[in-house]
Amino acid sequence: MMLKRREPVMNRVVIIGAGGHGRVIADIIESRGDTVAGFLDVSAQGMVGGFPVLGAVADSAGLNDCVFVIGIGDNNTRETIAKQYESLPWHTAVHASAIVSPRAQIGPGTVVMPGAVINHAAVVGKHCIVNSGAVVEHDCVLGDYAHISPNAALCGNVRVGSRTHIGAGAVVIPGVSVCADCVIGAGAVVVKDITESDLYVGVPARRLKKP
Repeated sequence: MMLKRREPVMNRVVIIGAGGHGRVIADIIESRGDTVAGFLDVSAQGMVGGFPVLGAVADSAGLNDCVFVIGIGDNNTRETIAKQYESLPWHTAVHASAIVSPRAQIGPGTVVMPGAVINHAAVVGKHCIVNSGAVVEHDCVLGDYAHISPNAALCGNVRVGSRTHIGAGAVVIPGVSVCADCVIGAGAVVVKDITESDLYVGVPARRLKKP
């Protein structure tokens, strides 16, 4: 008996947030052959980036045939929206050019941008951002709502806490942990565990002294 070939399921995706980050996510969605249904954003109207603004986030209730992703870069804002609308079907958006191990785990609502690499046995939480060209090496663990900025590199067995932001081009060496609610500045190199939430900059990364 000849089996009928199954056609791939195409998603209709609504992006919450019509700013620059949201528009990049629209490109990611299209790179996978999915459809951008439009944006939800109270500060925009009409068309944005060639896609319609469908209303505010509260209008998501009427979009029963769609899945959703949050196109907002701020970690705390993403968490607030995700928790307020936790019953929505969240879409994981991975650009076609990203390299993701089949043995990695990626949580719902997470966005993986062009050229990013997520390697063997890495675990990425929900509603994270792995930005353009970022590397998440083997056995790393990212807490929910974390953001790994463009060209940042997490070497093997790194732990990153929830809502922590790793800046552009920063490096975290193997086996090091960074606690929740931290900001690691652009170009910083983290060489030892960070256990207190704050801003860390420099090579090696040190807590920024307040004036």
